[in-house]
Amino acid sequence: MPELVKPPLVISIDAMGGDHGPTVVVPAIARAVSQGLDARFLLHGDETALKAALAKLPALEGRVEIRHTDKVIGSEEKPAQAMRRGKGSSMWNTVEAVKSGEAAACVSAGNTGALMAIALLILRMSADVERPALVASWPTLRGQTSVLDVGASINADARRLVELAILGAAFHHAVHGSIRPTVGLLNVGSEDQKGHEEVREAHRTLREMGGLELDYRGFVEGDDIPMGAVDVVVTDAFTGNVALKTGEGVARYFRATLRATLTSSPLARLGAFIASAALRRMADQVRPEFDGGPFLGLNGIVVKSHGGTDARGFATAIRLAADLAASDFVAQIDRNLRTMTAAMPTDAASSDATPDDAASGDAAPNDAGSVGERTKA
Repeated sequence: MPELVKPPLVISIDAMGGDHGPTVVVPAIARAVSQGLDARFLLHGDETALKAALAKLPALEGRVEIRHTDKVIGSEEKPAQAMRRGKGSSMWNTVEAVKSGEAAACVSAGNTGALMAIALLILRMSADVERPALVASWPTLRGQTSVLDVGASINADARRLVELAILGAAFHHAVHGSIRPTVGLLNVGSEDQKGHEEVREAHRTLREMGGLELDYRGFVEGDDIPMGAVDVVVTDAFTGNVALKTGEGVARYFRATLRATLTSSPLARLGAFIASAALRRMADQVRPEFDGGPFLGLNGIVVKSHGGTDARGFATAIRLAADLAASDFVAQIDRNLRTMTAAMPTDAASSDATPDDAASGDAAPNDAGSVGERTKA
């Protein structure tokens, strides 16, 4: 019997999204390929600009197909506007390639709210998922902790928090390799009586519900995140986004202070030179930029990269998309959601979000919910 040839992995990329467009996207693809990623790429954007960037990287010849469009979703465009006027744009076409089956996953550094709204409109939600969640991988003393939601659902009731636990555990298993990820609910204390009613109800449900592919450890506090107390930290997007940006700010402060200290005198500079390799490794570990996070719960893989990212960061987002495409995390989410649905009463108010919900700013991460970005969402 002839051996079946596995079709190549194809990743669809919004080449015009973010602050830098093709000048970052194309080198990022080259970086991901040089690191061993075996994939083909559909690049959506301005053909002239893309050909100019590709001409500098002949190693990508044969791996990239350009899909020309001169239509781009702007950084200030609202989700409702993006849905009404975005058809044919680089972002829209990027997501459409996943819907059509041409690509296994897609990546964009463009407007967060617009990307979520367009992805929700085109791909729709998995069964029993209320709306997408945006997850960030947070460096800790024990590796990487997945924190969600950090930008998609400002308000979260108890059912939504349980749903986020399921989504986060599936993501951590797929990307970071945990067999049975440990999960904690972010709260103002570890005691059962602490926190508002929704988080306490979610705590009771997760503690009592059997059959989930996760290990629920109870409440965690903010200082538990960098310590790596659990694999997955669950919270609403308001709190998650504030925590993420606070962590980014602390990391930048620490790096700036360390740099100033190590250049304050000739002796300090000599010490910095001797320890330069170790200092570079430490800087990599506390790198504050949000390099890439997927919208979880969609019928397809959509990864959001930081709008101001560099080639290194965008390459990280590309590799993340590839890892998710090669995993079974969608099937794991479906299994656990069925368990949750059987155990929890259905609330008519918690029906699936529609594109109109996203446009209103309730489901979509509006300006206040953008992840780790200052100039572009």
